[in-house]
Amino acid sequence: MNYKIINSGSDGNCLIIENKIAIDVGVSYKKLSPYVKNLKIIFLTHRHGDHFNKATIKKLANDRPTLRFACCEWLVKDLIDCGVEKKNIDLLKTGKIYNYNTFKVIPIKLYHDVPQCGYKLLINGYKLIYATDTNRIDHIDAKNYDYYFIEGNYENDEELHNRSVDEFYENRVKNTHLSKVKASEWLMENMGNSSKYIFMHEHKEKGKSND
Repeated sequence: MNYKIINSGSDGNCLIIENKIAIDVGVSYKKLSPYVKNLKIIFLTHRHGDHFNKATIKKLANDRPTLRFACCEWLVKDLIDCGVEKKNIDLLKTGKIYNYNTFKVIPIKLYHDVPQCGYKLLINGYKLIYATDTNRIDHIDAKNYDYYFIEGNYENDEELHNRSVDEFYENRVKNTHLSKVKASEWLMENMGNSSKYIFMHEHKEKGKSND
């Protein structure tokens, strides 16, 4: 399966699948521009700017008037406010399977500090799951998938505590993001022998990026 991580982390998130599907658009239009002409649909998770870049979405709506956007109910108004035509928005519900002919997608409920979802995707014989910005995934069953794009925001509680600037920051991260320890435990329960995993939304020191 062909995929490209445009960026992942608090400075922006965007994953391109088979050159035609994007999950999250929290990056600049410039970063996305090499893929824009081939994109058919964008799946969005939640309204935070590192996943939902309003300027990029506005330009996409203007430059690609037939591009489809798919999201759960909490992002419909945000998309319309960015200039996306209502007819170009696919309204999704978590737990339901949606057939797009060449692929299928299932939105999955996640737990963040705003309404949030992840996605299971079945395409070209591959199964993948994308889940970031959540404090738990133990409610999700994804046995023997080919690709796991799973949040590993911090190593463990001790590592988070040592780098936290204050108690508020530490508690917020614990309550809204997934550690690599929790992610790894879940991956061990779900991965098959040939499965691949990619830790997403890893903490970066200030000034560093995926560029």
